[in-house]
Amino acid sequence: MHRKHDGFRHNTLLLSLFLLLLAGCSSEKKETAQGNSAKPTIVSQAPSITEMIYAIGAGDQLKGRTSACDWPKEAAAVPVTGAFGRPSLEMLASINPDLVIDVDLADENMGRKIETLGIRRETISCKTPEEIPETLRKIGRLTGHERQADSLASVIARGLEEFRINAAKVSYKPSVYLEIWDDPFWTGGKGSYTSALISYAGARNIGDAVEKEYFEISQEWVIRQNPEIIACMYMAKESSVAEDVMKRPGWEHITAVRKRRVYDRFDNSIFLRPGPRVLEGVEALYRLAHPDSTPHREP
Repeated sequence: MHRKHDGFRHNTLLLSLFLLLLAGCSSEKKETAQGNSAKPTIVSQAPSITEMIYAIGAGDQLKGRTSACDWPKEAAAVPVTGAFGRPSLEMLASINPDLVIDVDLADENMGRKIETLGIRRETISCKTPEEIPETLRKIGRLTGHERQADSLASVIARGLEEFRINAAKVSYKPSVYLEIWDDPFWTGGKGSYTSALISYAGARNIGDAVEKEYFEISQEWVIRQNPEIIACMYMAKESSVAEDVMKRPGWEHITAVRKRRVYDRFDNSIFLRPGPRVLEGVEALYRLAHPDSTPHREP
């Protein structure tokens, strides 16, 4: 777990430095009134969109967010304009942004009401790692940050391609059970974002046995699948989730439990939210799946 993975660390380090540079730029003085007038004010209706807006240096244009938008930390200073997929028309009317960007509204009639207010609305679907670069570029065009968005998109696209090449060369792909929640038990199935990350990490998602994006499961189902690695995407209030998992009746025969390859204390937004930190998520899963190897990096 603590060995260096110099191959893909290059990409994630480059991505981190890029994001830090943009964060520093956005904290400087705002552009002149003439420059700002060409860049629209925005309300984000999804945490993934909020992350991308900040990642390309457009954070100072964000005037509203959902209550679920919790990264980066600067987003906490932006007014909340509703829950994820459920914007408040009153808040939107009072802020009167130029643009609302969403991924999916709980009530499509709400979208028409937003447009009735004279506010432009854009819906952007991004459900897979492969869609992240183009989504960044689209948000770059919408916000007036094409150059920054294109640069970041290129870094992510290259990183994903290197992970894909490496995964194809991995001789053994361990099985992974990614536990999204435990009451009830949920995991990601075939076609889910989490399954794609596991695949890029050179491992196999046990949830791929089910043709659903995310679904509820039983403990018996997990025991039958016998995963070699268990990763828990939530925190317990008073104890270690990993320790609790290893104490579950009947789980003592699961390979991951026997070999103590049960992990917790993750930032689950990196693994569940398609966004600019995708390479961090893949690298973290690679370390779990292949703790004793160094990923190959194309020259």
